[in-house]
Amino acid sequence: MTLDTACTECIINQSRRVADAIHADAELSRLLTGTVMRMSKVFDPKDSPPEAASDVYEKMAELAGKKDLYDEVKRHSSDKAKAFMPELRLRIDNSQDRLLTAVKVAIAGNVIDLAAEVSFDLDEELEKIFDTEFDYNDLEKLRTLLASSSTLLYIGDNVGEHLFDYLTIETLQKLYPKLHISYMVRGNPIINDVTMKEAKEAGFDKLCDLVDSGVNTPGFVYGRANAHSQKLFDEADIVITKGMGNYECLSPSPRKSLAYLLKVKCNVVARSLGMEVGDIVCKLV
Repeated sequence: MTLDTACTECIINQSRRVADAIHADAELSRLLTGTVMRMSKVFDPKDSPPEAASDVYEKMAELAGKKDLYDEVKRHSSDKAKAFMPELRLRIDNSQDRLLTAVKVAIAGNVIDLAAEVSFDLDEELEKIFDTEFDYNDLEKLRTLLASSSTLLYIGDNVGEHLFDYLTIETLQKLYPKLHISYMVRGNPIINDVTMKEAKEAGFDKLCDLVDSGVNTPGFVYGRANAHSQKLFDEADIVITKGMGNYECLSPSPRKSLAYLLKVKCNVVARSLGMEVGDIVCKLV
């Protein structure tokens, strides 16, 4: 996907959320928003929204003198997500269709998104997700592909959400014990995306192969990834990507056997998918 006018406005709005998140005073708030507005006038229309956002967030971090703008919020998201883990693990283990339940758990976690146009409540989402049908449903195709695959690359999204991914990967390992799984994270702090720091704290390095993509974008941009990550992306039998940022960077898909798992949280992505805001998507290409 390339930049839409609505994406530019969304990125400007994100500067105001950053100011709130870091408790900026009035002067710094004006500086952040004014700088982002000026930067937005020279965005490259060929870039994906996450590529434009990466430059903006790096500049805001410099102005704020803060490496990780959302460190406090990410800790809160992780703490909240942890409270759901025992119940959700039981829900998956006792399910008649553990893959279906695990995929829905992964998508429910995708509501933890600080860059989205529309926000959703995690508690409310978990109340209804198991009784909600996929609005784009390629689960059976995904099930068939998983059964015949040897390697899976799972590209993460946001902090807090990554704990839901942990349960999903844990389930995939039980269902497909011969499947070698790698979990990929961002190369540095960007918005509230998961990095090596949060993934290691959650124990991903003991669960599966943990990979630093090297990207500085809130989504996997192949051209910005390190050589090891590009090789994994190219050679994995199947790639699962979580969230809108990864969808924006990888749509149209550069490869076959790539699955998008996400909740639609903005009108631009909704139009791209032919969906509505609020829909849940399991799409395999």
